Amino acid sequence: MSADRPTLVVEDDPFLRLIGVVLDPATDPQRIAAYADFFAHDLPDFPGWLQQLRRRLPKLLPAKVTLVDDLPALHAALPGADFAVVESLPLGRDELAIAPRLKAVQKYGAIPSGIDAAACAAHGVPLLTIRRRANIACAEHAVALMLGLSRRLHEVANRISTASLQAAGFAPRTYDRRHTANSNWARVPGISLLHGSTLGIVGLGEIGRELALRGAAFGMNILYHQRTRLPPDIETRHSAHYAGLDTLLETGDWIVICLPGNNNTRGLFDAARFDRMKPGARLINISRPEIVDRDALIGALRSGRLGGFALDPLYEAPGRDDDELLTFNNVLITPHIAAQPRFNALDDIADLITGLEEKL
Repeated sequence: MSADRPTLVVEDDPFLRLIGVVLDPATDPQRIAAYADFFAHDLPDFPGWLQQLRRRLPKLLPAKVTLVDDLPALHAALPGADFAVVESLPLGRDELAIAPRLKAVQKYGAIPSGIDAAACAAHGVPLLTIRRRANIACAEHAVALMLGLSRRLHEVANRISTASLQAAGFAPRTYDRRHTANSNWARVPGISLLHGSTLGIVGLGEIGRELALRGAAFGMNILYHQRTRLPPDIETRHSAHYAGLDTLLETGDWIVICLPGNNNTRGLFDAARFDRMKPGARLINISRPEIVDRDALIGALRSGRLGGFALDPLYEAPGRDDDELLTFNNVLITPHIAAQPRFNALDDIADLITGLEEKL
């Protein structure tokens, strides 16, 4: 470490850039202003938050923060780095060999995939992880979307009069109370339970594992699919059973996509995949929208084979009121709020930075 400024090499990510905002005096003022706007609806006083956090960093502040977006840039920055913070970039023996000053490697997540833990231990470099609140929030949002579809909440919410229920297409009428209870006098059909149903998770990564824990708590049967099967202890911890993708689609009552958006996953859910799905199954996409082919999706909704669909984020933002998806009463779409509130990111970054402070 230099006499007066620690040096961090940080993977260039929209949230990890906040590390430079906090620590590096050379950060572009326009970037600081952009983050103040980004957080404003949950945190009106962004400068006050920065000031409070900086008071907790007597050794780390001020620091030099170098953002890198690929492996060559990482290699170029590592020789002078005191800390490396990565999300998807790999870090193994070769990287550690050119980074003699490293005091810790920080994974921006709970699963240190891509990082050679044994090599870190051999070099005496602590490997730090963080259970990201945003991933927990996304899993909770997936459950909310499932509950919304299963209880038809988006169709009945705040409709408590006969007229409003009739306007939504229901036929409300009270029961003969001399003989029966009056539950569901609105006569809303098709309400279902999560308990006892089969949840198929496509991608048991950070968000997928958080979702599996919550699905198990609801009493759901958990299947998962991804390219590489997980070790038995991780499957047991998450009450999850591995299945081929076709098997998962054929048996799942709920299919939830928890995959990264890239060239390998674009259009993964096409017409053939919808044809494989159990009739009446419902699809939840809390990943990149382009993983689901939009034309195939609309076709599956029109045919009635798909029992429901929920989406966050949107195919385009802002969306349009004339979006054809909004014409289906079994579709529930939210405007990219799954990872909220913003304090998830703020608290994660604060925990990450203060954790590095402790290593100095």
